[in-house]
Amino acid sequence: MYICIEGIDGAGKTTQCKLLKDWLDKNGYKVELIREPTQSPIGKLIRKILNEPNLPTAEQQKVLGLLFAADRLLLRDKIQKAKDEGIIIVSDRCFYSSIAYQEPEDWIKEINKFAIKPDIVIILDIKPENAQERFEGLERFEKKSFLERVRKKYLRIAEENECFIVDANRGINIIQDDIRKIIAPYLGICR
Repeated sequence: MYICIEGIDGAGKTTQCKLLKDWLDKNGYKVELIREPTQSPIGKLIRKILNEPNLPTAEQQKVLGLLFAADRLLLRDKIQKAKDEGIIIVSDRCFYSSIAYQEPEDWIKEINKFAIKPDIVIILDIKPENAQERFEGLERFEKKSFLERVRKKYLRIAEENECFIVDANRGINIIQDDIRKIIAPYLGICR
């Protein structure tokens, strides 16, 4: 199974992925945690670009979109192999992040058409002002107006793709409990 946790920056994706992995491990499943962008050379280049102080131009945004798509292609075989071996993949982001964060949307969808679609997508929905309280300083993608636009896209993505939405404005353990309630029936785990 391939499970992805999505949401705006500051929603708590990384924390919830780790907690989900620990819970699945304790229930006897083999679990691998992945994160986008990856630690591949392409992923490292993406992180470098994202940490630049100036916003990329429209053309640089397209290059960034291509880099994300290429980084995902590197994950394709890894995810499929894990699924074939009965390993659960828990991912901190997937191609829905590019759809939510990048433009133009039709082009982003096209260049990501070969990405593996997760079996379960959980979107952590949080108000931008609550997400910002979780940051140390603000980066360019973490401005409230931008996060609000991305949040609206995630809610639309959830509606169009049968993703689960979890209210991430609450405490860590409550959020994790909601995630477990979603996952448990798919795996036959008794709560």
